[in-house]
Amino acid sequence: MHTSQKRGRDRFLDIVRAIAILAVVVQHWGMPVLSYADGRLSTGNALATPGWWVITWASQVMPLVFFAGGAANLISLNRATDSRSWLAARLKRLMVPVLPLVGVWLFVPDILRGMGIPEQPLQVGGAIAAQLLWFLAVYVLTVLLTPLMAAAHRRWGLKVPLAMLGAAVLVDVARFNDLGLIGFANAVFVWVAVHQLGFHYTQGRLGSLSRNATLGMSAAGFGITALMVAFGPYPASMIGMPGAPVSNMSPPTVLLAFLAIGQIGLLLAFKPQLNALAARPNLDAALKWIGPRFMSVYLWHMPALIVVAGVTVYGLGYETPEPGSVLWLTMVPAWLGACGLVLLGLLRLFDRFETQASGPAPTAHTPQLVLAGLLISGGLLGLAAHGFAPLSDGITRGPVPWVALAMIGYFLAGRHISVQALGTRALGRAVAVSEVAQLKR
Repeated sequence: MHTSQKRGRDRFLDIVRAIAILAVVVQHWGMPVLSYADGRLSTGNALATPGWWVITWASQVMPLVFFAGGAANLISLNRATDSRSWLAARLKRLMVPVLPLVGVWLFVPDILRGMGIPEQPLQVGGAIAAQLLWFLAVYVLTVLLTPLMAAAHRRWGLKVPLAMLGAAVLVDVARFNDLGLIGFANAVFVWVAVHQLGFHYTQGRLGSLSRNATLGMSAAGFGITALMVAFGPYPASMIGMPGAPVSNMSPPTVLLAFLAIGQIGLLLAFKPQLNALAARPNLDAALKWIGPRFMSVYLWHMPALIVVAGVTVYGLGYETPEPGSVLWLTMVPAWLGACGLVLLGLLRLFDRFETQASGPAPTAHTPQLVLAGLLISGGLLGLAAHGFAPLSDGITRGPVPWVALAMIGYFLAGRHISVQALGTRALGRAVAVSEVAQLKR
C-alpha cells in the first residue's frame, strides 16, 4: 500500500479529480456555438472546427474520473468495516447531491413555459440539464461491482483489466459489423477496465513506476490511440460531434481505454511536481474546497450554462462568434466568468446536500442494496436519455417515472426492508379491513 495512503488522503488523486472536473466544466462551457432566431435555438460545437479534434485528447477526461474513482473506491472499501456498509454509504452519498437537481428541474420546465419560452429551446434546456446524469448511472454500476472486482484484482491482478480490454475490442468488432446496439456493453467493459487501473495505482505497481516507465506507458497509450484512429473505424475526436456517424463516447469505444492509459501515464510521470504544486497554500485550500463538492460542481455546471445562455442568447440576442476568431477568443473569458459566477451562486444554495454530515447508518442488506443500485442507475439513465420535460405534458410522458425509479432505489439503499415483515403487515391490514367489513354487515 502506498505511503500516501498510510498518511491519509492521497494528494495526487485529489489533483487528478480536480483537473478532471475543471476540464469537464471548461469544455462544456467553452464549446457551445449558440444563436437564437424565430423561436429556435441553434446549437453547434466549437470543437467541430477542423483540426480542433486534437483538443479532445486532453479535454476528454472521463477516463481520469473513472481511474481516480477506482483508486478512491478501493481505498475506502479497504477502510470500511464490511462491503455491505461501504456499498450502502456509497449509494447514499452519490444520490444525495442529485436530489436538489431533480427537485428543481421537475418544475423549471413548466415555469419557463409559463413565462412564454418557446418549446424548442425549452426542450434543449431540459435535455442539457439531465444529460450528464449518464455518468452517475454508469458509475453506480462500477460501485456495485467494486467488491467483486476488488476480489478479482487480489486474485488475478493485471489480467482483469486486460480481459476487460479484450472484451471491449470484441464488442467494437461486433458494433462495427452491423450489431450497433451491442456497443452499449462497452459502457461497462471500458469504464470498469479504467476503474480497475485505479486499483493498480492503490494496490499495485502502477503507483510506484519510474518516470521513464510512466512516459513509456503514456506513449504506448497515445500511440495505440493514434494508430486506431489512422487505420480503424474510429473518429479522431474523443467526444461526440454533431452529425458524425460514429462517436467514441456514446457508446464508448475501446479507444477511450487506450486514451486513459496515455493520460494516466502522463500524469503519473509528473506526480512529484504535481504534488509539490498542490502543497502550496492557495492550491491546497482550493483542493480542500472543491474536494467535498465534486459532484455538486458536476451536476450544476450545465444549469449554470443554461442560465447564462438564456439571459444572453435568448434574452439579449447574443450569438457565439466564429470559433477561433479574435472576437471569440476575446469573449470566451467573459463567457466562462459569467458561467462561473452563476455556478458559485448555485453551489451556495445546493452544495450543502453534498457537504452535510451523513445521516443514520444504512441497515439495508446486500441483495436490497444491489436492487437499489440497479434502480438508481436505471432511473438516472432514463433521465439522461429523456431529459426534463414539463409535467403539464403528462406524468407518464415526462421525467416522473425515471425520477420515481431512482428515488425508490435511494430509499432502498437506506433502511432494511424485510419481505416477511411487509407480508405480515399486508396480511394484518387485510384482516383489519375484513373485520371492519364484517362489523358493517
